[in-house]
Amino acid sequence: MATLLFTLATLFFTFAQGLHNTPNCNAPEQGSTLQLISVNSPCSPFRPKTQLSWPDTVLQMQSSDKARLQYLSSLLVAAGRRSIVPIASGRAVTQNPTYIVRAKIGTPAQTLLMAVDTSNDAAWIPCTGCVGCSGAAIYDSSKSATFKPVSCGAAQCNQVPNPSCGGATCGFNLTYGSSTIAATLVQDNITLATDSVSGYTFGCIQKATGASVPAQGLLGLGRGPLSLLSQSSSLYQSTFSYCLPSYKSPNFTGSLRLGPNSQPKKIRTTELLKNPRRSSFYYVNLMGIRVGRRVVNIPPTAFAFDPTTGAGTVFDSGTVFTMLVKSAYTAVRDEVRRQMGNATVSSLGGFDTCYTVPVTVPTITLMFTGLNMSLPQDNFLIRSTAGTTSCLAMAATPENNVNSVLNVIATFQQQNHRILIDLPNSKLGVAREPCS
Repeated sequence: MATLLFTLATLFFTFAQGLHNTPNCNAPEQGSTLQLISVNSPCSPFRPKTQLSWPDTVLQMQSSDKARLQYLSSLLVAAGRRSIVPIASGRAVTQNPTYIVRAKIGTPAQTLLMAVDTSNDAAWIPCTGCVGCSGAAIYDSSKSATFKPVSCGAAQCNQVPNPSCGGATCGFNLTYGSSTIAATLVQDNITLATDSVSGYTFGCIQKATGASVPAQGLLGLGRGPLSLLSQSSSLYQSTFSYCLPSYKSPNFTGSLRLGPNSQPKKIRTTELLKNPRRSSFYYVNLMGIRVGRRVVNIPPTAFAFDPTTGAGTVFDSGTVFTMLVKSAYTAVRDEVRRQMGNATVSSLGGFDTCYTVPVTVPTITLMFTGLNMSLPQDNFLIRSTAGTTSCLAMAATPENNVNSVLNVIATFQQQNHRILIDLPNSKLGVAREPCS
């Protein structure tokens, strides 16, 4: 056990070494480009006050991933409307946000650091008088000259989960991770970098339970009617891209570019697929996986897109390690082990394929329709500073929930890639880019 903890602690040093360098947290944001900040960055007020040990960090990330998958399963639409689904029966599971951006709400502006979620639509923000909200920064509607409530008869009231009209103002409730949220639907101006969107509709949180609510709110970048893309379509033309920094980056900030301007001109793309039952998700057609030069033998059913069951492959900003359905993950893992020959394989935490010798697999390639996403070792191995221990940083999707048929391309695999979402052309693009 002592050896395990020592090795895990050594692995953690690679992850944590960038945290001791202070980036320029207050760099001015220009045009339509925002700093995309990791919650573990020195720029984030949400990073742990005391540095976690690597075992605790691994457990926290893996627990968050499990909670994230359970949350994604709750987004299945029943009878055309999302329903509240219990996320963690009998135990507390925290779904932590991964990246945050600086947003300004109201007139005069009130600055909040909001979690970014590409699989969620409506934004919601803790408001004055909220019961159970823990953030130091709270939006105070009484101080904004441009605030107004949304009435029960408004079209937006039918676009939120579980709407209710106990009075004149539209209310709604939802589950996020291990938390439940009760909010009223309101409108106010939102400013991102130097762009302003008037009359932005969002949830004003009145009551929250559990530990999964982002402390200063959430900004939905999904593709539904209340998402930022839909509400700002005339400004941003339903287009954005993001670049996630390396987990080892000393600066630990990436970028979120809104709108078609400044997007990469030469970028390979794949078709976005639509699922009416999971309308927010960015589904793509994953056709195969190559380990080194060998295309892995994976049953086509592992990647088949099925709107009824939710099966298929999505890109997500809230999951850390890529999750593949069991048959796909097992095939990839076994091919890595085969190419490593007689090298001794071990496990650390939730990673089941680890080595104390150099890993000879140079790349893992995700093969989409029209696009190959080639991952160098930094995108599929989590390893110690000295390189003495390396683990395959992927996992099998748990088989005990709705998402046992869902493949999730997660942030560890996305780091140092520019991910482009182009809804008018129904395309998702990927290009290598040093994001830090």
